[in-house]
Amino acid sequence: MEYTVYILYSSRLDKYYIGYTGDDLQARLRHRLLHHKGFTGKADDWRIVYADPYRTKEEAYRRECEIKHFSVDKYKHNIIRHLKRQ
Repeated sequence: MEYTVYILYSSRLDKYYIGYTGDDLQARLRHRLLHHKGFTGKADDWRIVYADPYRTKEEAYRRECEIKHFSVDKYKHNIIRHLKRQ
């Protein structure tokens, strides 16, 4: 099974959401848009701005934590640009 670390962006909230999934990424996004009551339930315009596949759940979780660790609000736009280049 492949896991994907992803970052969603909502222009309405001007916020990012960082997560990982073992599910199909588009299905996960649809779930976040339609059925979620948590943080992502606050907006309906989330879009994928970053996605990176990993072979194991542990690798994906570790990468998610790394991204969250250096994702200070003030620097998120630059971080996303940097991640896209990697």
